[in-house]
Amino acid sequence: IITLSDLECDYINARSCCSKLNKWVVPEVIGHAVVTVLMLISLHWFIFLLNLPVATWNIYRYIMVPSGNMGVFDPTEIHNRGQLKSHMKEAMIKLGFHLLCFFMYLYRLVSKNAPK
Repeated sequence: IITLSDLECDYINARSCCSKLNKWVVPEVIGHAVVTVLMLISLHWFIFLLNLPVATWNIYRYIMVPSGNMGVFDPTEIHNRGQLKSHMKEAMIKLGFHLLCFFMYLYRLVSKNAPK
């Protein structure tokens, strides 16, 4: 979010912004896919179903990168067609999702280990 807002305010150029963001796309896809599969294996159905759409979206977004682009974030297209605003909106939604998941995981951890 900070890198995208820096690009929006012209504190950073598009090429360096996109290279910073693109280096985190593959670890995000792998990490989220691993967490989703672990929730399926451990039979946490609600959390699995909550994570499945986000993991699917991350994989879809990574696979559908047009050939010739630098990655999911492309410096030649980030200012075109309002992509910067959509990337900001997506980052804010993901932040909210990860905060929700953090507190759900924390609650599950505390409630499982609480003395009875």
